[in-house]
Amino acid sequence: MKRGKVLISGGLGFIGLQVAKLLVQQKQDVLLFDNLSSQIHGPLPSLSSLQLLKDPHIEVVRGDVCKGEDWETALSGVSSLIHLAAATGTAQSMYEIARYTETNVGGTANLFNYLANRKHDVSKVILASSRSVYGEGAYSCECCGPVYPPARSKEMLSEGKWDPSCPGCGGSLTAMATGEDARTSPASIYAATKLAQEDIVRIGGQALGIPAVIFRFQNVYGEGQSLKNPYTGILSIFSNQMRLGKAIDLYEDGLESRDFVHVSDVARAVVMGITSDRADGYTLNVGSGQPTSVQAIALLLKECIGCDAQPVVSGHYRVGDIRHGYADLAAIGERLGFEPEVSLEAGIERFVEWVMTQAVEPDRLGLAAQELSDRGLMRRGATHGVSPSSAWSK
Repeated sequence: MKRGKVLISGGLGFIGLQVAKLLVQQKQDVLLFDNLSSQIHGPLPSLSSLQLLKDPHIEVVRGDVCKGEDWETALSGVSSLIHLAAATGTAQSMYEIARYTETNVGGTANLFNYLANRKHDVSKVILASSRSVYGEGAYSCECCGPVYPPARSKEMLSEGKWDPSCPGCGGSLTAMATGEDARTSPASIYAATKLAQEDIVRIGGQALGIPAVIFRFQNVYGEGQSLKNPYTGILSIFSNQMRLGKAIDLYEDGLESRDFVHVSDVARAVVMGITSDRADGYTLNVGSGQPTSVQAIALLLKECIGCDAQPVVSGHYRVGDIRHGYADLAAIGERLGFEPEVSLEAGIERFVEWVMTQAVEPDRLGLAAQELSDRGLMRRGATHGVSPSSAWSK
């Protein structure tokens, strides 16, 4: 990597700040480019508490990826770019379609429009993509072998049929680790925009001779994650509700699973990608490689926080959500030698320790859920109002 400036779009987000911290430790000059979205940072963003921003290697510029002139300002003197900026949240994307498309697809298009038409020094681009591009991802069927089921229909969800079935024989399936060669099948607008971002970066990078690395992040959590955003960050949402003494609403039957990866591991992978050329031109998963049910994560969080309220399986569901998903990490291990270092238990302890130093936020989840319900994107399924122990017996 050249020793020029590294630009991080979305640099004041919790992933961006973690990446910047690692780069600064290497005496790398870093420019944080961010719009300070009120949904993430609050209506009156304050940066005064961020000690990292006082480092002489750090610059901050406020700007919008949807504006070409802001990219022009940000890219001056930049040798490497880490593109993290995006509108995030599967559920919200299903009705704020224009904003998600403009920000994620249009913002990335503006970037490459600049790179294609103006003189610059950018010699590498890193894109933060998402495991959501896989849709349901990889499963195994006893009769048909590896399969990739389609998105679950509203009819299935309304009947409480949470698990996808084999598209070949209709039989039951077992979730498998999903590799980068799996079929992509976005089930939400957010996922569709992330896949479109990948195409722009891959095609644009090849055409312009700019090496690009695409990372497909799993469910990233950790210290610094926004506690204000009710649309994304399940641990942040749950922890805030627990501190308010509210029972956690577990959607579906609570047994849907995700690959939870600590932000410090994600940041380390990104820095590996920018400092090494071994991942250039590759698309790589970044995760823990382990599935954990939403119910299990809620109970672990409850224990660490010391909350008395018991999680409740509500049977609610959201259109666009997947059932299971976890990453195959063989490729990133081979290309970059990456292995996750932070266990889920240790990561949750670190997260809770940080959360307890933060102000308790108003619970905005109800309003977010109502916005979905009003549009027919969130409904009550066949199972509702049961305790986790009851759900286990089914």
